[in-house]
Amino acid sequence: MNPAPSRPSRARLLATGAAAVTVVLWASAFVSIRSAGEVYSPGALALGRLLAGALVLGVICLVRREGLPPRGAWRGIAISGVLWFGFYSVALNWGEQQVDAGTAALVVNIGPVLIALLGARLLGDPMPPRLLAGMAVSFAGAVTVGLSMSGDGGASVLGVVLCLLAAIAYAGGVVAQKPTLGQASALQVTTYGCLVGAVCCLPFAGQLLQEAADAPVTATLNMVYLGVFPLALAFTTWAYALARTTASRMGATTYAVPALVVLMSWLALGEVPGALTLVGGALCLAGVAVSRSRQRTSTPRGAGNRAPGHDEPAAERRRTTPTHS
Repeated sequence: MNPAPSRPSRARLLATGAAAVTVVLWASAFVSIRSAGEVYSPGALALGRLLAGALVLGVICLVRREGLPPRGAWRGIAISGVLWFGFYSVALNWGEQQVDAGTAALVVNIGPVLIALLGARLLGDPMPPRLLAGMAVSFAGAVTVGLSMSGDGGASVLGVVLCLLAAIAYAGGVVAQKPTLGQASALQVTTYGCLVGAVCCLPFAGQLLQEAADAPVTATLNMVYLGVFPLALAFTTWAYALARTTASRMGATTYAVPALVVLMSWLALGEVPGALTLVGGALCLAGVAVSRSRQRTSTPRGAGNRAPGHDEPAAERRRTTPTHS
């Protein structure tokens, strides 16, 4: 008779859907970067992508009449903007020009592990056995995919270091962003984080103008696509989902990206994956499924359908109105 218990289930469903949108769009970014990265330098590509994303996000903020984030949210927005939106974009673009895609994917995929460790240390995130087991399976899958896609040549030391720095920046940005989402909306955090990243990349403005003048239309469209969908849309859905779960669990979800990249490369580029690659992709997806699953617990008699605050961040329990996103 009381419809209230269905609301948490609906919220979890929306958060899961938002996470799925993020993972699919982030996977598609790898396919687009292959094209745009052949024409644009790492810094110019990062700046162009951030400017396109900031423009779209700014228009949405104006339409929705989103104001400035609260003063207390700016510290986390600034840190995630510098580390994740700015530094990560340049380092990853540069690293992928130095090493093959398999090596890059292998190194960058230590990011979710770092997120789990930092989340447990700094945010007090729980580390349930299923999450740890799922991350172990997914990491094994990511290593398998990386090794199967690696070229015959030796990996550049510079490229490996750049990908490692990108993974560290990614983890630091996520952990800094998580508490901020209890003070500002997902759209605000994403928009102003993107603006901070764009400001950090302004030294590459000259390169962007020069390269855009000579670039083919397809490469420029790929850069715009990277800014509108894998950045503006996917980072907003990421923030929406992150506000409703732990940083560790969201980090583990991104292990589905390598499997989707394999599938998209197969469909869009005609790159037929080998048996080892398919096995690695299956392990990535299986690990994500395990890490996202919930352990069944018996409900005490008279406790109701759901214990108050079960698997729900404290900021969400305190919130009386839904987060704008």
